[in-house]
Amino acid sequence: MGQAQQTENAEEIDVKALQDMYKKFVTECPSGLLFLHEFKRFFGVDPTGEASDYAENMFRAFDSNGDNTIDFLEFVAALNLVFRGDMEHKLRWSFKVYDKDSNGYVDRDELRSIINSIYRVKKGTKTDTNEPDLTVDDAVERIMQAVDSDGDGCINMEEFIKGAQQDPWVLNMLKLDINPALWVLEQRRKSATF
Repeated sequence: MGQAQQTENAEEIDVKALQDMYKKFVTECPSGLLFLHEFKRFFGVDPTGEASDYAENMFRAFDSNGDNTIDFLEFVAALNLVFRGDMEHKLRWSFKVYDKDSNGYVDRDELRSIINSIYRVKKGTKTDTNEPDLTVDDAVERIMQAVDSDGDGCINMEEFIKGAQQDPWVLNMLKLDINPALWVLEQRRKSATF
């Protein structure tokens, strides 16, 4: 019974967070389109801070039609995936974030860029990186060894998903548990202290 209640509360929090984000979307984007600079402001990301590169990659992944804007339907679809998608769908979306040039492969440089952004964001928010002694390059090397099954120096979607599902550490590094609700709440907390 306690677990069912906990699930209901989690869903209520999700619905409340979605409602808050909708209100914020409509307020900040009356045109119905969200541009990159607005996306960063929406989630409280400093344009030059640790999370800026990370936010740009997320923006690109949210922008499903590639028009350099996010309309409300793209926004809702992405949030639905974040809140309710199964692991494979979340990994597919994460792959799009990692694949910066959208060529269907994640190379070492793309992997290093995202891992570096993740490390900087976690350091900035004082979130544990699980292995503080592991450098960005060490993490990239460990992921490549675990995931690049054909040894070509690039990770395709299939390798990305299969590798993440086989190794819990790799899964933790590759899946991007984007929690917009947490970002909104953190932004509210920051603005309340100023």
